[in-house]
Amino acid sequence: MKIRYTIYSLMLGSLMFAQESLNFSGKKAIISPEINGKNITFRLLAPEAKTVKLQGNWMPGKGWEAGTVELQKDQDGIWSFSKNDLNPDIYTYSFIVDGVKANDPNNAYQVRDVSSIMNMFLVDGKESENYQVHNIPHGTVSKRWYKSNGLKEDRRLTVYTPPGYENSKEKYPVLYLLHGMGGDEEAWMTLGRASQILDNLIAQGKAKPMIVVMPNGHTSNAAAPGESSKGFYKIDMRTPDIFSGDMETYFKEIMDFTEANYRTKADAKNRAIAGLSMGGFHSLYISANQPKTFDYVGLFSPAILPPDEKKSPIYQNLDSKLKTQQNNTYKLYWIGIGKTDFLYKNVSDYRQKLDKMNFNYQYVESEGGHTWSNWRTYLNEFIPQLFK
Repeated sequence: MKIRYTIYSLMLGSLMFAQESLNFSGKKAIISPEINGKNITFRLLAPEAKTVKLQGNWMPGKGWEAGTVELQKDQDGIWSFSKNDLNPDIYTYSFIVDGVKANDPNNAYQVRDVSSIMNMFLVDGKESENYQVHNIPHGTVSKRWYKSNGLKEDRRLTVYTPPGYENSKEKYPVLYLLHGMGGDEEAWMTLGRASQILDNLIAQGKAKPMIVVMPNGHTSNAAAPGESSKGFYKIDMRTPDIFSGDMETYFKEIMDFTEANYRTKADAKNRAIAGLSMGGFHSLYISANQPKTFDYVGLFSPAILPPDEKKSPIYQNLDSKLKTQQNNTYKLYWIGIGKTDFLYKNVSDYRQKLDKMNFNYQYVESEGGHTWSNWRTYLNEFIPQLFK
């Protein structure tokens, strides 16, 4: 009996050690955020704190500073704040406790944006239904490495293959989907919910099954932070490769890898390229320099900033390249921008250039600024128009 008791004690001790992060105290768990329709309540137990603020991506900023709102403390030391007017979407937030930014310990759902880790939550509704996982056929998301002779290293990209790809012999069209300055090959999957959007649109019959390739647009980084031989380093979105022309110059290596390793329809009418911010800039110049390659181009809040033409011939003679692209015909040139986006003026100037050329394009102007809320919406609107 004593032996059994000892073994039981050892097993219980091992279990407790293995589950050391679990709460066995019996105390009632704090729910945060608590979501009831559009009613959202945030809570944080911090009895010794002097001030607790909430910082959310839905809040208007104060210049370059993010917006915040103060929480109120009750007699039990729980700080709280409620909001009841958030539209269906995905949101991110953090607490600021006595001036120190902190994540919500009661919310396990987190996401990385550049070097910031934030909590996230979803407000259910028609506008956000494609961001959720439903009981439908799902595609496969994989991380692949390809050899870049131009950059002299192996580089990582993310690939989405549609439901049924593994069990068929069918060939598929390809969308090359590019991230912004603060992103990497993981951004469209985590922040952009790209696989959920694709699964849902395909299941609804609104989009053709397609392969989606999401490369790392920072050529000085082989992969996302901590996922390459570069190791664990301080993350900075302002990498030296920006506007160097390297991404545009060596992009064909990504296409060659894709078409050699996946069953693709390798012609212009079955290729699309799109990107947000810096990725929109890349998409503009890649498609302009390869005018017979993509019948579909999407520029989401594109960073149409004047590059240094001396750095790369990729950036030279843009007007003549656009004219060639126009003469070679294409099926869709799509531009989307938020009304309060800091790049709005740049995009407006670019549109004036296209208008003078009679360059046909589709333009969408949305509310809001330079946000993932807009970019997810743009992807939802862009994908159904592809490969028709």
